[in-house]
Amino acid sequence: MKILLTGSTGYIGRRLLPVLVAENHQVVCLVRDRRRFDWEDFTEEFLENVSVVEVDLNDPESLKEVTADIDVAFYLVHSMSSSNPNFTDMEARSAENFVQFIDRTRCKQLIYLSGIVNDSDLSDHLLSRKNVEDILRKAKPPLTVLRAAIIIGSGSASFEIIRDLVEKLPVMIAPRWLNTRCQPIGVRNVVEYLSEVMLKDGALGQTFDIGGTEILTYNEMLMGFAKVRGLRRFIITVPVLTPKLSSLWLLLVTSTTFSLARSLVSSMKNEVICQDNRILDIVPIRRLDYTEALQLAFDKISQKSVVSSWKDASSLFGMTGNFPDRVQVPENGVFTDKRSTTFDRDKEEVVENIWSIGGNRGWYFGNWMWGIRGFLDVLVGGVGLRRGRRSDNQLRTGDALDFWRVLVADRAEGRLLLYAEMKLPGEAWLEFKIKEKDGKTTLLQTATFRPLGVWGRFYWYSVLPFHWLIFPKMVKNIVRR
Repeated sequence: MKILLTGSTGYIGRRLLPVLVAENHQVVCLVRDRRRFDWEDFTEEFLENVSVVEVDLNDPESLKEVTADIDVAFYLVHSMSSSNPNFTDMEARSAENFVQFIDRTRCKQLIYLSGIVNDSDLSDHLLSRKNVEDILRKAKPPLTVLRAAIIIGSGSASFEIIRDLVEKLPVMIAPRWLNTRCQPIGVRNVVEYLSEVMLKDGALGQTFDIGGTEILTYNEMLMGFAKVRGLRRFIITVPVLTPKLSSLWLLLVTSTTFSLARSLVSSMKNEVICQDNRILDIVPIRRLDYTEALQLAFDKISQKSVVSSWKDASSLFGMTGNFPDRVQVPENGVFTDKRSTTFDRDKEEVVENIWSIGGNRGWYFGNWMWGIRGFLDVLVGGVGLRRGRRSDNQLRTGDALDFWRVLVADRAEGRLLLYAEMKLPGEAWLEFKIKEKDGKTTLLQTATFRPLGVWGRFYWYSVLPFHWLIFPKMVKNIVRR
């Protein structure tokens, strides 16, 4: 079959694509930026069955070049973590543009992954999901909607937030929404459902709730996680935490953003439980229970094979526009700090050190100072160092790396370019590049800052003493480690 996949660089799309190709389907991936597609993760044989097309769903003109020869289309687009107050309009406009496009194709089925919306008093984000369903239902091809509750898997937002809370806090003082019930589902089951409903007669034009085998409160999910990790934890629920205070609480303790925390807290007032099990007759898969989903997630983490992470969406943390806007590091009107060191060890060993920077390994010198900078960033609403990284030794374009975003990860050339997503009065880049000339091999490390007004210049001069202390040692330790 010929399949159209939107959201192919997103959390679910990245996991669904290999499944579709393994089933011998031809897949057309719609992406906003080709650089973010995981080219290096796939073999040439795999890519023979994949075509990648740059499209902006907010721009209907960009859809005109997409092939009309498709059998099934997946719509895996949403703005759960968007800080844009007009996210509802954005989601609606993207869906409307997609419907106009899909009606010009030979598509036989449209598949949408939504959220369970069985309550009458829905949060703004769940209402937006429901609105997108209604828009997609107007398309000529029959729509199949899969409504999921909390998705548990390595790199999922829910998993990472639960992990942060349980592993960091022996005692939790939590709001009453911890007593709300939900029906968590493993990401493996979500991908199975998506792939198995394709062109199934009983699924065409239908809406299904999908969930795991258990109905749990959020409190029980936290304690279940603690049991799997062998941790003793205590939770005290109090009635005084408002949604805003609860969001701030999640922001300070977990790796989430305020916009995502706010969305999660507002949605947690709604019970997300499957109201029927019709999907089990159409797609009779073995559903994972909560403990199994957790164990599979930790298996992926221990094997360093986390395929995708919610943190990798650039829109979560304030990056607007496409990557090319920042891949070209500016040369005029900027401050730079350049360091270099020549080495005679194996180049690949140094590249491995560069590719392992941040996260658990740290920044090779002054990690406590990097930690303070991350804490200060959190205090002003930034991401801090809490995001870590998807993998301990793999990087690809678009990855989150502490409070940086990977713009270029060219391992063959030994070049890594990072863009700062911390709160700054300006823009910052950090680049590592290996140069070979006249028989010598040199590591170049360049920090670039483009200030915004007087405060930007004041900021640069205020951090210069720390640069002078950290950066010379940092470049040398990357080579020596």
